[in-house]
Amino acid sequence: MSVGFAVREALGHDDRDACFAVRREVFVVEQNVPQEIEYDRYDETAVHVLAVREDGLPLGTGRLLHGDDAVGKTGADTSVGSLGRLAVSKAARGLGVGVALVRAIEDAARERGLTAVDLHAQTHALGFYERLGYEAYGAEFLDAGIPHLAMRRAL
Repeated sequence: MSVGFAVREALGHDDRDACFAVRREVFVVEQNVPQEIEYDRYDETAVHVLAVREDGLPLGTGRLLHGDDAVGKTGADTSVGSLGRLAVSKAARGLGVGVALVRAIEDAARERGLTAVDLHAQTHALGFYERLGYEAYGAEFLDAGIPHLAMRRAL
């Protein structure tokens, strides 16, 4: 069965609520990330992307931090963006939604003049990001009790 979907930058409160609903489903409910650390001050200024099915059902989301907001995640280089909070609902996994979200975030980064994108990948997702051209660097670390590695891709 083929499922049609579109990915777009989230605009307005309804889109932002849809992004937060997917993140809640994936991170808070499935992965037991405490809600108080899932949502943060960066949500106000981040570029959020949203994948929606043809009937409007939200399937996935992710966000891009850039400029000074990305500095704490990527080092001191403001030309590097930070991809984060990538989440695809369980029912939509395996349909290409994650790839489309990453590419949309990279496009948003290019539009803002960024030269690379960093991310903190859960270690079980390393292969996914490697297939998209990201390379791991540094030591493994815990975030919300989940093992992660930093990764980067030049744009």
